[in-house]
Amino acid sequence: MLTELAFGLLAAWIIIFSQALHKIDEGHVGVYYRGGALLKSVSGPGYHLHVPLLTTVKSVQVTLQTDEATNVPCGTSGGVMIYFDRIEVVNILSQDSVYAIVKNYTVEYDRPLIFNKVHHEVNQFCSSHTLQEVYIDLFDKIDEEIKNALQIDLLKMAPGLFVQAVRVTKPKIPEAIRLNYEMMEAEKTKLLVAHQTQKVVEKLAETERKKAVIEAEKIAQVALIHQKQMITEKETQKLLNQLEPPKNPKPMRSSTKPKSKLLQTKSFSQSIEYLELQKIQAIAANNKIFYGDSIPQAFVLGNTPAND
Repeated sequence: MLTELAFGLLAAWIIIFSQALHKIDEGHVGVYYRGGALLKSVSGPGYHLHVPLLTTVKSVQVTLQTDEATNVPCGTSGGVMIYFDRIEVVNILSQDSVYAIVKNYTVEYDRPLIFNKVHHEVNQFCSSHTLQEVYIDLFDKIDEEIKNALQIDLLKMAPGLFVQAVRVTKPKIPEAIRLNYEMMEAEKTKLLVAHQTQKVVEKLAETERKKAVIEAEKIAQVALIHQKQMITEKETQKLLNQLEPPKNPKPMRSSTKPKSKLLQTKSFSQSIEYLELQKIQAIAANNKIFYGDSIPQAFVLGNTPAND
């Protein structure tokens, strides 16, 4: 009997212990409810004990998580109803704010704070814009608009919950409108192709024109070089012709007249000098010159006989 009682107590203790022991995964914290009331104690990752049947354990993620809202309706300002297949909201909950947020919004806090707010903000955006703006013009700004709107509200309603990013897929629009948009995009594509083709043709023509200009300039430069070369050759030949003596020189004519005139002039001048010399010699032969102390000057007497 004692053995059976001990075995029964051991089995009961094992069952109670297994119920009391619980594990919290990394990236999560544990919150506890007792009698439906949230306890202030928050446990970290690892193994912990709680009172079975009286205490309930809930795990809350405190790392980045992605909440996904699907098939979100959106009515544009023109009255066209469209649907977003998927809107993803990447958010993170601060560990210090777990107790306050769980107390106010339960462990399913993302339902009122993320999903419901996403539907509201999408409807607010669509109702103030046309289908063209939502589907084409402003589609790249929808995610940023929703993110900013969510974060502003969370700062007031749930401090400690932060939105990191919002990703919005292309909305579904009525089939007839979609076909019109596809046709319009096809026409735009054709226009772009035609425009690019025109630019290519213009560029090719410009290239050909530049090639022709370059070729013409090259021909002109070559012709100019040849012309300068010919001119240089002609000038060189002319200079050589001037330096070389003539092959058949003409006999030089004797200028008898100038020589005879020169001889006549020379002989005439010589005859005058000769006559002057004869005159001086004759005077010297026919005259006497006297010198003395009493005679202050020399006297030359002509046509007088000589005295011994």
